[in-house]
Amino acid sequence: MVPSLQSDVRRCSVAPAAVAALQRLPRLLPHEWLCGLLLVCVWARLVWTIGFFARDTILFLFFIAVNVAVVAFCAYRGTDFHWRLRLLFYPVVMNLVYFILKTAVPSIHPTLEDETLQAVDRWLIGMDLSLRLEPWVHPAFTEFFSFCYLWYLFYLFSSQIEYLLGDLKILKTYYGGLFSIYGVGYMGYSTLPALGPYLAMAGEFQVALEGWWFTQITSEIVLAASNRVDIFPSLHVANSLYILLFDLRHKPWRFWLYLVPCAGLFISTIYLRYHYFIDILCGLVLSVLALWLSALPERRKHEQ
Repeated sequence: MVPSLQSDVRRCSVAPAAVAALQRLPRLLPHEWLCGLLLVCVWARLVWTIGFFARDTILFLFFIAVNVAVVAFCAYRGTDFHWRLRLLFYPVVMNLVYFILKTAVPSIHPTLEDETLQAVDRWLIGMDLSLRLEPWVHPAFTEFFSFCYLWYLFYLFSSQIEYLLGDLKILKTYYGGLFSIYGVGYMGYSTLPALGPYLAMAGEFQVALEGWWFTQITSEIVLAASNRVDIFPSLHVANSLYILLFDLRHKPWRFWLYLVPCAGLFISTIYLRYHYFIDILCGLVLSVLALWLSALPERRKHEQ
C-alpha cells in the first residue's frame, strides 16, 4: 500500500476512536468546573509561595486527586446512588477547604484587604453602613438579627439534605448552582481576604451590640469558627438568596416560610458589623449568576 494511503487509513481509524473516548469522559456540572478550578488555583499558588511539601499544599493536592477519582468512579458506575455520592463530595470538601483557608490564604495573600473594601464602600455609597446604623442599635434588634444570622446554618444544611433526598434531576441543578457559589466565593476569599468591620473597625464603633441568648451564642460561634478571611463576597447573602429563589420555583412553601428570616439575614450582615456593603452587593450578583449556571446543562440538552 502506498505510504500516504496507509497514513490516511490510520487517521480514519484513529479519529472515531478518539471521538468515542472523548464522549466517554464524564460531563462536568458547573460547580465541578468552578470548585476544581478553585482547588487547582489555590494549590498552584501554595506551591509557588510555600513549596510542594507544605501541609496545606499537600492537602489541596489530595482534594484534587480525590475529586478526580470520585467524579470518574461515579460517572463510570452511573447509577442514581453514585450520582448522589458524586454530588455529596462537594459539601464535604468545601467545608473542609473553608477551615484550611485560615492558614492557606495568609500564605498566598498575607495582606488583609479591609481598607480596600472600605474604600470601595466609600466610593459607592460614601459611608460605612455599619457605622450609619449605630443610632438604631437596640438589644431587641440585636437579638432578632443575631437569630437570623445563626438561622442561616439551619437553612443551608436543611435545604441541602432535603434536595439530596429528592428528585435527582432537581438535585443536580440545585447543587450545580449552590456549589458554584462556593467555588467563586472562596476565590474571592483568597483574592481579597478581610476581617470585616466588627474586627477591622472595632475602635470606630461607639455603641456595643448588646442582646441576650442568641446575641451571645452567635458572637461566640462567629469568633470561634471564622477562618478570618471569609468576608468578600458574602456567602451568607449569596447562598441564602440562591436557596430562596430556587425554593420559589421548586418548593414554594419553603420560600414563603423562610422569606422573613432571609430578609432579616441580609440586614443582619450589616447591622452585626460582619460585612461591608460591597460584600453584600457581590453576594447578590453571585446568587443570580449561580441560578443561571445551575440551569445551563439542562438548557444545552434542550438545544441539542
